[in-house]
Amino acid sequence: METYLRMADLPYQNYFDGKLSPQGKMPWIEYSRKKVSGTEFIIDFLEDKLGVNLNKHLGPHERAVSRAVTKMVEEHFYWTLAYCQWVDNLHETQKMLSLTGPFSDLLKWILCHITRGIVKREMYGHGIGRFSEEEIYKLMEKDMRSLAGLLGDKKYIMGPKLSTLDATVFGHLAQAMWTLPGTRPERLIKGELINLAMYCERIRRKFWPEWHHDDDNTLYESEESSEASKTHPLADFSFYSRTETFEDEGTENSFSRTPDTDYTGHSLFDSDVDMDDCTDHEQCK
Repeated sequence: METYLRMADLPYQNYFDGKLSPQGKMPWIEYSRKKVSGTEFIIDFLEDKLGVNLNKHLGPHERAVSRAVTKMVEEHFYWTLAYCQWVDNLHETQKMLSLTGPFSDLLKWILCHITRGIVKREMYGHGIGRFSEEEIYKLMEKDMRSLAGLLGDKKYIMGPKLSTLDATVFGHLAQAMWTLPGTRPERLIKGELINLAMYCERIRRKFWPEWHHDDDNTLYESEESSEASKTHPLADFSFYSRTETFEDEGTENSFSRTPDTDYTGHSLFDSDVDMDDCTDHEQCK
């Protein structure tokens, strides 16, 4: 949801308090004292209220494909990731939790095991939790291969321009990319399905400028392009406004090309700047 808001250039405040919506859902938003929960309903609400639409360039067939893939990711791939994170990889997940205090280790252990029980129960109700570990991972691999095949050598899932689907796919693949160390999905995305890893890197660098690790030496583009894409961290990670963050992004020479760049806009190594969307200097600011 946050990636969508950034792609749509909508400033927002995230309080990180873990509070659920009145329906017990997450994510949810509050706009002018109106609360809306559920990603799909939030996007519909924002499109109607603010006139934003990341899918306006898609035709009827492309919109149908986009919805079908969205549901595969949200209703199927999501659960295999949850299994890997909270059932099969619980020990590593516990290490990544950010809790402080004299009883932090105990609290982490309790939180992780409570969540593990909830995930297993909900997966069983969904149906996917009735399969064996190997079968669940086979389903995960099929979903990831489907995404890799659909992406191909394009810049984004549906082509050279962003769509809502990219926010959905990135939000899920980012877990396999950065929060499941040593697991099968991480090995797959950083190995055989490397186009998905490069896709995640492009979106991370463009829409999450503060998300930078000093020890991150993974390079998916040229050194020149990598250096050009770095931006200053935000003062407050809970607030985001792309207009303020990317104040220098719009110059005509702000994008770089690599020897592998496909000038049609389909290259895996293309610049983070959407050339098709930048018709003049003001539009890119």
